[in-house]
Amino acid sequence: MNDNNTENLSGPEAIEKLQALVKSQGTCLFATHLSQLPLHVRPMTTQAVDDNGAFWFFSPSTSDKNRDILVNSRVQLFYSNPSSSEFLSVYGTCGIVTDRKKVDELWTPLVKAWFAHGKDDPTLTLLRIAPEEARYWDTKHGSTIAFLKIVAAAVTGSTNDSDGVEGTLQVH
Repeated sequence: MNDNNTENLSGPEAIEKLQALVKSQGTCLFATHLSQLPLHVRPMTTQAVDDNGAFWFFSPSTSDKNRDILVNSRVQLFYSNPSSSEFLSVYGTCGIVTDRKKVDELWTPLVKAWFAHGKDDPTLTLLRIAPEEARYWDTKHGSTIAFLKIVAAAVTGSTNDSDGVEGTLQVH
């Protein structure tokens, strides 16, 4: 992509972009143990991206990810929505939270599938990721039109002038 396709966002605009990208694809690959290869990666459903740009997840205190976070709080989240050509990578610091008010705020009936005793499950924790660096890739018209533009560029020998945009998202 050329410089015309770069759109770096900060503050409220960055948070709105994070919220929109996560809303369209709420499941991510959640990576821990970043200092060793291979990374420990598992799919996780994002409960929310709050108005401060923090990402929230439910997780049992007995899980490998919680143990990994106690050793090293650095995590990376990878979101992919190929049907609309939207992608997001978020690097940040994760904290383990047990705030009952926040649990009540984020709780949905689907979460009970992972916690036998519901909101009162003794292993229930929240993970809060404070983004330090985020990067996104997005097309304005979705993957079908982007693909057609690539094909047209290949057939005509011209350079692809996609409607895609990429950039960094700075929350603070």
